[in-house]
Amino acid sequence: MRSNLRVRRSPNHSTNHATHRSRRAAQAAAAAVIAGALTLTACGGDNKDKGKDNNGTESSGGSGGVTLPKLDGASLEVAAVWTGPEQANFKKVLAEFEKRTGAKVTFVPAQDPIINFLGSKIAGGKPPDVAMLPQPGAIKQAVDKKWAKPIGAEAQAELSKNYSQGWQDIGKVDGKQYGVYYKAANKSLIWYNAKVFENAGAQEPKTWKDLLATAQTIYDSGVTPFNVAGADGWPLTDWFENVYLSQAGPEKYDQLAQHKIKWTDPSVKQALTTLAQIWGKKDFVAGGGAGALQTEFPASVTQTFTGGDQPKGAMVFEGDFAQVNIAETKAKVGTDAKVFPFPTVGSTAPVVSGGDAAVILKDSKAAQALATFLASPDAATIQAKLGGYLSPNKNVPNSAYPNAVQQKIAKALIAAGDDFRFDMSDQTPQAFGGTPGKGEWKDLQDFLKNPTDVAGTQAKLEKDAAAAYGSGS
Repeated sequence: MRSNLRVRRSPNHSTNHATHRSRRAAQAAAAAVIAGALTLTACGGDNKDKGKDNNGTESSGGSGGVTLPKLDGASLEVAAVWTGPEQANFKKVLAEFEKRTGAKVTFVPAQDPIINFLGSKIAGGKPPDVAMLPQPGAIKQAVDKKWAKPIGAEAQAELSKNYSQGWQDIGKVDGKQYGVYYKAANKSLIWYNAKVFENAGAQEPKTWKDLLATAQTIYDSGVTPFNVAGADGWPLTDWFENVYLSQAGPEKYDQLAQHKIKWTDPSVKQALTTLAQIWGKKDFVAGGGAGALQTEFPASVTQTFTGGDQPKGAMVFEGDFAQVNIAETKAKVGTDAKVFPFPTVGSTAPVVSGGDAAVILKDSKAAQALATFLASPDAATIQAKLGGYLSPNKNVPNSAYPNAVQQKIAKALIAAGDDFRFDMSDQTPQAFGGTPGKGEWKDLQDFLKNPTDVAGTQAKLEKDAAAAYGSGS
């Protein structure tokens, strides 16, 4: 789910959700957009100038500018599971909010699952004012528990101006807006070591069959094709979701996300069998299944881009947020580290996204102002310039992203409009799709260990899903 978006799902990730609205998604069109955007050079607009309005309130010039109140003496706590560069970069956004409003903002490091963390804080009478939630399912839980407060008119106006309807809808519960999706992830990408591909004479694959052929070509050149982050369960759910969405189609995807069909459905069998074509071939996975289960997400990325043209693995699957980890190596994105869209498995290529939403837990003028700021291009542009970040805000200048690869990924996400599907595991109850060592994460780790046990894996997935949906947890 997730990027961090986690450990969650992103470099830490997170990524999520169970109140996902059905998308009338033209998957073929969206796939074409992403494929095209990843092969064409993107362009962007200029950054907006900041100034003062007639009331002395900080604002930004241009159509994307946001007006914020003066909040001298106000204080806010913002909780998120982000760590490392993700946390540091977000703190710079909060610092700008402090500068413009006079409010004092404290970042509160949270643990996964964040709903459990928030529950303990609320039980102790000290909830943060705002929490960044990585799953629509978590937003729904926060609403059901009466923790979450609705978004006010100012933030809603920013959302309406800057976001597609689809990104607004996934922050709603029962038609009311509770979440502001500040961060997104394009989770249909495979990153690769360009030197390895060059040495092997390998081409970027367009279909799953092509991917298997490319993997064989890489293997024949003397390099293991894939690094798989099996120690973290969430990247395995993302593998499954891309295969399933492309192969089974968006309607089945929505049905499985809502548990309207069972995990024992033949479509799940087909997807697991397809995954086993890579996961079940020891020569294709660095360290085999056992090695993959010892590999955490950050390592799966860094070991793809260390060791020169003899890395542990030539490719690694995950979202745009992998750039945060690539930056920890000497590899340069766009030159040494390149990317291609997740290949078409069925009739269309998958477009899977994830995201983190700001949700207000303690309603106040300051909390509402922060939600408004996070819904504006002003906030997102700050973090976009720092890298390892993707915004669903369509009014963030494409030129704000620090490299051509990131610009292409961002342009693709915005151009896809509502034609995407949100991370399936992030739509499910957290007990099933968002808890380390349990539910889908654990079941897919067991499948990675034994990819021949398709029926047994389906049975475990259905048992765990039925329990989680039945309890609503």
